[in-house]
Amino acid sequence: MTSTSTGGGSGMFRRKPVDEIADETGEGLSRSLGLWQLTAIGVGGIIGAGIFALAGAVANETAGPAVLVSFLIAGLASAAAALSYAEFAGMIPKAGSAYTYGYAVLGEAVGWFIGWDLLLEYTAIVAVVAIGISGYFGFLVGELGAELPAWMLGAPGTGDGHVVDLFAVVLCLLIAFLLNRGIKTAARFETVVVGLKVAVVLLVIVVGFFHVKTSNYSPFFPFGLSGAFTGAATVFFAVFGYDAMSTAAEESRDARRHMPKAIIWSLAISMVLYVLATLVLTGMQNYRDIDSESGFSSAFASVGLSGLASVIAVGAIIGILTVMFTFMLGVTRVWFSMSRDGLLPAWFGKLHPVRRVPTRVTWIVGVASAVIAGFLPIREAAELTNIGILLAFVVVCVAVIVLRYRRPDAPRTFRLPGMPVVPVVGALFSVWLITFLAPETWLRFAVWFVIGALIYAFYGYRRSALAGRPPGAGPARTRPGQGGDRARAARPATAPSRVRRAPPPARAARRSRRR
Repeated sequence: MTSTSTGGGSGMFRRKPVDEIADETGEGLSRSLGLWQLTAIGVGGIIGAGIFALAGAVANETAGPAVLVSFLIAGLASAAAALSYAEFAGMIPKAGSAYTYGYAVLGEAVGWFIGWDLLLEYTAIVAVVAIGISGYFGFLVGELGAELPAWMLGAPGTGDGHVVDLFAVVLCLLIAFLLNRGIKTAARFETVVVGLKVAVVLLVIVVGFFHVKTSNYSPFFPFGLSGAFTGAATVFFAVFGYDAMSTAAEESRDARRHMPKAIIWSLAISMVLYVLATLVLTGMQNYRDIDSESGFSSAFASVGLSGLASVIAVGAIIGILTVMFTFMLGVTRVWFSMSRDGLLPAWFGKLHPVRRVPTRVTWIVGVASAVIAGFLPIREAAELTNIGILLAFVVVCVAVIVLRYRRPDAPRTFRLPGMPVVPVVGALFSVWLITFLAPETWLRFAVWFVIGALIYAFYGYRRSALAGRPPGAGPARTRPGQGGDRARAARPATAPSRVRRAPPPARAARRSRRR
């Protein structure tokens, strides 16, 4: 049998063998998800603010009708990374996604820092989305004629009398509660809500199609081709989500076959909806008149269908809610994996004895995201969300090239086409997008990086499951029934038998006389 091991390296660049990751023992997460549930989680993470808010802003300010081209460029670049994720997902059916892939191929230090970054990025995304939903909720309450106390309507500094964004706080805690009910229950909820969201998007597309005026498409590139590329850099953040979904590999019933398909299907479905929605949006209303904050609402109002605006607002709330679910699921599974590998205390990786979910980290993430959502303005919270995900894309794209050339004979249920061009495109596009990030984002990233380096140096490096194991050693043993506990160092395959001590001379003499 051909080994798929890529173990090796030493020190901070020691690598966890692929076959060991795939065959880890111990009671782990509950495998309950099928192909369409995984796809729904992916679609839930991708489709959200991209359709309901971002498309209108980019059309009005950056690209005009060429926002369609912006989404296509971003989709192609995202697809390059998605195919890299798909190849890994078919080889390593374990929780952790980019953290686990980087650990196995590029070494422990790379895996640690990607995992550490994603802990912050995913948590911040949950908070940002909660703030966005809270804004739509406030709009609907106002439309109904109700008036809420000012203190609960936003973070300090976002308005007169604002103390906390209470609705955003409640949403974060509600998603944490839902995830703690077990992955099967949570996935059912996600599948139903994603179905409602897609139905709303299709309603918008079908109704809007009958009000399209082709004259609104001219000029198609009012800001030039550069405007379409700049728009692609903006909307790129609306076309990922499969990365968070891939962290649920360990909860799939047949991850090796289903995960690659779910990644590709979720991106494909989302891109078709994005393209159709942008065609309708810019065809219904001239790009100059599109509202940057509520594009579809203004477009439908412009053709006398303002009554549909409330339906769109409800659809936006439902659509964005699924993004919270996907990314909170992602951060808890990355944290669980890092704890199981010993890089963080095993206490965090403790699973619920019945539901088989990491309840402790789920509540920690729920509370942390609630604090961010409740007390930070959306702009400051959003600045925490970008760099870690882009770096994860770079790592996965580079790692899939390295593993393909290091172990070309390793069994793969999916092989990305166009090696190495496709992953190189994905890596370069991600690096290009990183150059658009503000200096404040780099400063926050540097602070988080330093904190992570200290934790790894004084805890993770020494307590790692691979600590003290020579390159190529056999799999580490895990404590039975403790899926989140740190793996113990491997024992020798052939332990020496116990040597029986020779009896004292007096005792030997007595035995001789008895005989």
